[in-house]
Amino acid sequence: MERIALRQSLPFILMHACCVLVFWCGSSPAAIWMCVILYVVRMFGITAGFHRYLAHASFKTSRWFQFVLIWIGTASVQKGPLWWAGHHRHHHAHSDTDDDIHSPVKQDFWWSHMGWFLCTKYDETPWRLIPQFAKFPELRWLNRYHAVPGTVLALTLLLGGNWLAMHRPELGTNGFQLLVWGFFVSTVLLYHGTFTVNSLAHVYGSRRYATKDDSRNNWFIALITLGEGWHNNHHFAPSSERQGFFWWEIDVAHYGLVLLSWFGIVWDLKKPPIRAYADRTTTPASESTSAGH
Repeated sequence: MERIALRQSLPFILMHACCVLVFWCGSSPAAIWMCVILYVVRMFGITAGFHRYLAHASFKTSRWFQFVLIWIGTASVQKGPLWWAGHHRHHHAHSDTDDDIHSPVKQDFWWSHMGWFLCTKYDETPWRLIPQFAKFPELRWLNRYHAVPGTVLALTLLLGGNWLAMHRPELGTNGFQLLVWGFFVSTVLLYHGTFTVNSLAHVYGSRRYATKDDSRNNWFIALITLGEGWHNNHHFAPSSERQGFFWWEIDVAHYGLVLLSWFGIVWDLKKPPIRAYADRTTTPASESTSAGH
C-alpha cells in the first residue's frame, strides 16, 4: 500500500520545522555563506556521487575518493546512497510508466516531489539493481547508518560555531546560528532542489530528443542542482557523465569532475555519444518550453 509513514517521516518533518529557528538565532554573513557552501558541496555529492557515479557509473575513481564522495552525498540526509542509486536505476528502467515510483506524469506533483520518499513501500534498498557497489562494505555501512554523516556535520557546525564565537567574535556568529543555517536550512533547500528533478523535470522544459519518457531540459533546475536539469539529455544518454551536452548548458558538476580529473582523482569520464549531436528532434533556437501536462 502506498502511504506516507508519519512516524518514520518525523526527522524529515522536524528538519523543516527547525528552519523557523532562524527567527531566534538571527543571521550573519558567515552563517549565510555556510548555508550556501554546504548546499553546493553536498549537492555535488548527490549529483556527482549518488547520481552520476553510483546510479550510472559514468566515471571511475579510487576506493578512497569513492568513500569521500559518497560520505558527502550522504550528509545531505537523503537516506542511504545505495538505496538512492538503486531506486534511481529503477526509475530509468520504467520512466513515466505505471511502474515508475515517482513519475509526475502518472502521479501528482506532491507524490513525485516527496511523497514516494516518505512512503513505507519503498523503504528497502533494491540490492539487485546496484550489485557492483553493494560489494563494498563501507558503502553498505553508509547505506545502513546513513544518519551518521549528517549528525557529524551538525555537531561540527555546532562546535565550530561556538569556537568561532569565542575566538572570532567579529564574525557575529555562534554554534546555534551555524547549526540552523548550515544544517537545517541548507538541508531543506537540498531536499527540494534535488526533488525538483523528479517532480518538475518531466513536466516543464524543452525536449531536444524523442525519448520514450517525458523528460525535459530545464535551465533553472540545472542551476539549482549543478547540472541535473538537462534531464532530456540525460535520459537520451544516461551513461554520459556530462549532462549539459552543449557549451551553453551550464553543468557545474561536470566542471567539477573535469577539474578533479586533471589531478587524477577521477578518470574515464564518459562522453555523450556522437549521435547526441546528430539525432536532435529540434534545434536550440527553436526549442520550446511548455508545461507538457
